[in-house]
Amino acid sequence: MTATEPRLTSLSHGGGCGCKIAPGVLTGLLRGTAMLPVPDELLVGIETSDDAAVYRLNDHQALVATTDFFMPIVDDPLDFGRIAATNAISDVYAMGATPIMALSLVGMPINMLSPETIARILEGGAVACRDAGIPIAGGHTIDSVEAIYGLVALGLIDPAHVKRNSGARPGDVLILGKPLGVGIMSAALKKEALSPENYHRMILTTTKLNSPGPDLARLESVHAMTDVTGFGLAGHLLEMARGSRCDAELDWANVPLLPDVRDLASAGFVTGASGRNWSSYGEDALLPDGFAAADQALLSDPQTSGGLLVSCAQEEAGQALRIFREHGFSDAAVIGRMTKGQGRLRVGH
Repeated sequence: MTATEPRLTSLSHGGGCGCKIAPGVLTGLLRGTAMLPVPDELLVGIETSDDAAVYRLNDHQALVATTDFFMPIVDDPLDFGRIAATNAISDVYAMGATPIMALSLVGMPINMLSPETIARILEGGAVACRDAGIPIAGGHTIDSVEAIYGLVALGLIDPAHVKRNSGARPGDVLILGKPLGVGIMSAALKKEALSPENYHRMILTTTKLNSPGPDLARLESVHAMTDVTGFGLAGHLLEMARGSRCDAELDWANVPLLPDVRDLASAGFVTGASGRNWSSYGEDALLPDGFAAADQALLSDPQTSGGLLVSCAQEEAGQALRIFREHGFSDAAVIGRMTKGQGRLRVGH
């Protein structure tokens, strides 16, 4: 970024996955699409708000297709590109698939950003794709009033191994792969209140590929999987609970958090998306007496490139955790369980 260019985050009305339309509004917008014809080969569509579409090619191969893009969550163009691409590829991993290629989606205010800055954003995306072992095979660009970057990400999987967000069973334990707090850190960054150390931690977690997905998908004991992104932990837990016709019980004390995010939330560094999220689904989340406002903000905090959320048989939780550890996810933890119910979230201290 040159001295005369604006901060990337100053060009966006909402950064990262905080740009997402609130889940309650989105549900209303999508009602009309339910009337569209659905071929038998489409194994996963929009019916349970899953992470990606899955289309059966033959008895042993299915194509996984997804797209994700957003406005800047950070000011460094290379970091922005890496985060956006990592986040998009995550939805392929969340279905249990192996990524095979990507297409770039690029919208840039070319009268405000230099070619060098835009090139660095694209370079960051290429770095993430290289780390995932896939090419960027094409894409599309437009001149936009806000900086927008993301990917169409494609993957392959054996249909027998597809993991939906709606297969959880009563008695399963819940495992979260990454700590929470990215939205709160991004809010502090935008107000120039995030320390260099915590910025580094935010970049480490948001650029870490959710590569355990394919290995977890091959475990029969893993019944459901998703990733925690713009709707926050509570929102994605509720999607899993509703789709599975279960309730989710969350042990809040066991949920991993990024350093200092509770203090930052208490100081008011909370995204607008967090409140919109809670307004959309808070009535289905039962909180304990005395639950702090900062903790509620963390529950609905939009996670950009967040962790995998896994529902698996209790007796195999150790194996699932070992897979996370083998891929370098030292913060992965058992955070709760699924019980009989009709799609509600119960939070315990």
